[in-house]
Amino acid sequence: MISEYEIKKEICEIGKRIYNRGMVAANDGNISVKLSDNEFLCTPTGVSKGFMTPEYICKVDKEGKVLQANGSFKPSSEIKMHMRVYKERPDVNSVVHAHPMYATGFAIAGIPLTQPIMPEAVISLGCVPIAEYGTPSTEEIPDAVSKYLPYYDAVLLENHGALTYSDSLLNAYHKMESVEFYAKLLYISKQLGGPQELNDAQVQRLYEIRRQFGMTGKHPADLCQNNKDGKASCHGCNSKNASEQDSTQLVAEITKKVMEQLGLK
Repeated sequence: MISEYEIKKEICEIGKRIYNRGMVAANDGNISVKLSDNEFLCTPTGVSKGFMTPEYICKVDKEGKVLQANGSFKPSSEIKMHMRVYKERPDVNSVVHAHPMYATGFAIAGIPLTQPIMPEAVISLGCVPIAEYGTPSTEEIPDAVSKYLPYYDAVLLENHGALTYSDSLLNAYHKMESVEFYAKLLYISKQLGGPQELNDAQVQRLYEIRRQFGMTGKHPADLCQNNKDGKASCHGCNSKNASEQDSTQLVAEITKKVMEQLGLK
């Protein structure tokens, strides 16, 4: 079994990766790992993620209260957001929050990442919705993210950044990389006249491949209401009024809003 110190070292390594890849600036971003139902390791606030060493890492309980912290280090100010993910997704063991440039650009523009443009993104992410803006370090962000947690493993944060989570720290980080790569390709393809999207039959085949791989997490291939009803899957599943609509109405509203946002009326 991997030791707590080794996990702290891994957090520092991932911190360096997101910093060196330009996914955060200065002291931005935060990372956490679940040790048990009531013990979590997390990065400290006010510290560059590119220059951490294991003694920087804090330990908190499920309420975000400090169990262990060295010197003047304090847990990330966004720990409430991390704790909400763990509370509502028992399968999640790690959470990564960063500000990757292209993905954050889409979050600022209010455009969810829902266009099926490359097989890898369809299989690993499905689509990435936007959670409504919330004031950092308050319950507003956890509340905004909450409605998307049962259905997605990655969420854009309106005017803020991106949030990914998975069954391991490495997988949560890889999802962040995938979100940014997807966003960058979509941005570039828009400059070249617009992306050529995969058609529904192609998306369905990729969904089936995902199911055959037995990949963990939440994904439209497994959770889309259209699929459950025996209909063609909708690839985009984002709506700011999701909690106020039943599933059938939600699919219709989602499709309409995504089409309008992308100028495909």
